[in-house]
This record gives sequence, structure tokens and C-alpha cells, in this order.
Amino acid sequence: MVVVMKAGTPAVEIDKMQENLESIGCTVHRSQGENYCLLGLIGDTRKVNQSQLEANVFVEKILRVQHPFKLASRVFHPQDSIIEVDGVKIGGGNIAIMAGPCSVESEEQLMTIARSVKEVGAQILRGGAYKPRTSPYSFQGLGEEGLKLLKKAKAETGMPIVTEVMCLENFDVVEAYADILQIGARNMQNFSLLKKAGKSNKPILLKRGLSATIEELLMSAEYIMSEGNTKVILCERGIRTFETYTRNTLDLSAIPAIKELSHLPIIVDPSHAAGRWAMVEPLSKASIAVGADGLIIEVHHEPEKALSDGAQSLKPKKFVQLMDKINRIAKIY
Repeated sequence: MVVVMKAGTPAVEIDKMQENLESIGCTVHRSQGENYCLLGLIGDTRKVNQSQLEANVFVEKILRVQHPFKLASRVFHPQDSIIEVDGVKIGGGNIAIMAGPCSVESEEQLMTIARSVKEVGAQILRGGAYKPRTSPYSFQGLGEEGLKLLKKAKAETGMPIVTEVMCLENFDVVEAYADILQIGARNMQNFSLLKKAGKSNKPILLKRGLSATIEELLMSAEYIMSEGNTKVILCERGIRTFETYTRNTLDLSAIPAIKELSHLPIIVDPSHAAGRWAMVEPLSKASIAVGADGLIIEVHHEPEKALSDGAQSLKPKKFVQLMDKINRIAKIY
């Protein structure tokens, strides 16, 4: 339930309304802009007398939220949320580009890539220190040593860092280094991890699960937000279908759908969606055209030697070409 207050309602009356609602056991989330104020009610709203609320001269209307996700709903928060990280804005018409290697492999590798993507306009450096791999024999990442290298790359380039946190055991160490904490597709419904992320003050990049519906993605975001952390960035990275030519199937329709349902920013990962470097550019262009708030792209200067996901990584020269085309598309939309 959402109580929409009339424009110009005195702050003291809004405070009084909020106190009354909390006194009957509701948790009230206040969303206020220049010309509006919404009081979103979480919890058992059966005790709320709707007719009494509507009789209040300062109440414009009462809205019922039909979806199970409340805090992530656009009804609760009509304006787009903008997540700011070290001066980089994500959402609200801003296009954020995150780029870097799939895995941090060495200082030379990371610094080479970080400098190249920074030079052509990437704003955030991506790189995995802890890597979830399908095979236990594959490269699992450098761990904290990889985080230290990411911190060094940030010190030189000025780009904030986004990297994956895989479990509760390494959450605190990743949080200490990263500017954005990524929760990967396989952990989208790891509810203990989501609750831990909800207690963090760092923005969370939440990737859609392999076979997750849009509602399930938004409910996972709700887990994080219900614990107090409202800085959630959603990521469409492709879903599993019967198609085997590509690694996953990119669901472009999820972007406008989420824009309609939620105020949270959503970016696209075309690298994991396709699993093929030649498809990254067309999928990136399509993503920006349908309204994505940014991209997270894998770049490697020697993909043939990459320890993970070399087949889907762009070489720096290709990334330069991609950035030029993205910038032109962004100007149109």
C-alpha cells in the first residue's frame, strides 16, 4: 500500500501521518521529491483503515501495490534511482560503462587493460578476484592478491572497482576493496548472501539468474533493499534456453519491462550473454537502444592467453570501435 500525499503538504503533517502508520505496526518507507511525497507501507496492512486515510485532507489517494516486490517497485518510487559511485552516475539517463578482464591474472595484464579501457571512456573497472567456475579444475582467481591489484589499478586510473563476492566467508574482504559488489547469476537466490549485501553500504550489482524470471530478479533485489541497502543495480546477462549456439540468450525485453516495473537502474552484460566476442558489439548497441543504463564488458589484450572467458573478450582495438558506436547511439536516445 502506498499513501500519496498532496503536493504542498506541510512536513509536520507528513511526519504525523508516518507516526500514526508506524504506531499500528507498519514499516513506512518515505519517498519524497520536489512535488510529491509517497509513504510506502511494508508489512501487515490489514490494520490500516483505508477510508480513514482517504478522509485526511492531506491525502491525495491510496495505491495498492500488486507486485510482491515493494521497495523495488516504481509505484513506491516513481523517479528513476541514480546510483553514484566516485562521481560516476548509474541510472536516470546516464550511460555507465564497466570494462576490464574477466579475471585478474597478473599486475601487467590488469594494468595494461585498465589503462586502455580508461583511455577510451570506460568509467568503472571490472575484474574478478574470486571466480565461480563450472569446473573445479578451472582457474579460480587470485583471491585477495587480485583485490590488491585492482586497488592498485584504481589508484593509477581513478576508476572505481566492481568485482564479484561469492560467499559469506569472503564478503568482508571483498567489501573492503571494492566500490561495487557484484552478486553473480549463480548467487542471485543465495538469500543469506543477499541479506549480508543488504547490510553493506556499498552499491550492489545484482545479476539475473540463469533461468530466473524478471519477478524473481526483482524479489532478489527486494531481499537486499529490505535490509536497508537501496543502492542496487540490476544486470541482464542472458538466460538459459534451448539454444546452444550462444552461451546464453540475451533477453532485451527485460530492459523495458524492468523500466516499467522498477525504479532501479539496469545494465547489460553482452559478453556473458553471447559467449562470443563478435556478438558483443551488436548486442551492446541493441541494449543501449532499448534503454539500458550501461554495459559491463570483458576486455583482454591477449584473449587467446586468457585464463578464463577469452572467447568472449574484446581486444582493446575492438573496444575502441564499440565505444565510438555506443556514444553515437546514446546521443540519439
